[in-house]
Amino acid sequence: MRLMRAADAEAAASLAAAVIAAVCREAAATRGQALVAVSGGETPWLMLEKLRTLRVPWPLVHVAQVDERVAPRGDASRNLTRLERILVTEGPLPAANLHAMPVEDPDPAVACAAYQRRLEELAGRPLVLDLVQLGLGTDGHTASLVPGDAVLGVEERDVAMSGEYHGQRRMTLTMPALARARARLWLVTGASKAMRLRELLDGHGDAPALRVRRSRTDVVADAAALALPAT
Repeated sequence: MRLMRAADAEAAASLAAAVIAAVCREAAATRGQALVAVSGGETPWLMLEKLRTLRVPWPLVHVAQVDERVAPRGDASRNLTRLERILVTEGPLPAANLHAMPVEDPDPAVACAAYQRRLEELAGRPLVLDLVQLGLGTDGHTASLVPGDAVLGVEERDVAMSGEYHGQRRMTLTMPALARARARLWLVTGASKAMRLRELLDGHGDAPALRVRRSRTDVVADAAALALPAT
């Protein structure tokens, strides 16, 4: 696990964007395409705004979702709403290369299986993403893998539904999918994340985030999130 320090959230977003751009260039040159999965959040949105200005082979890049709330298309709570605006409507990503989680499907199990098959069509079976970009919740969750949720124990599927969290169910990549990725990128900013970030860096604790594979992993964090001293 490699720590990359940034002065503030904007600098962290820039660092993270540069990491993703490099992965996309390498994957496209090596395998003919890149498949990355991204999370939502204010700093990740800033990261994507910076990414769209960098040297990236956009026609060869496919963007998937790490997780998504069950809500109608266009709903403000959907990560897809911002992803489409930043990367497609106002950005360089071909619309066909943004792969939305089908959370509108009335049958969650069918929807999860369909999304897994779509990603496998792009990246093989078992699914191997080039990179997953992760966030860190104040309760230690990542993706929609939250403390105490049965989805944490899912091992035979790469996409599954969480239980209700903050009033909504969510579709999420599972731990096996995160572990199998060629690279992982944590983007962590803000003083509210300091305790959980320290646990992540030290590898001590019982939060879901600590179950994520640590090898081939970059952690980009700002000064506020790194405010706690090492233990």
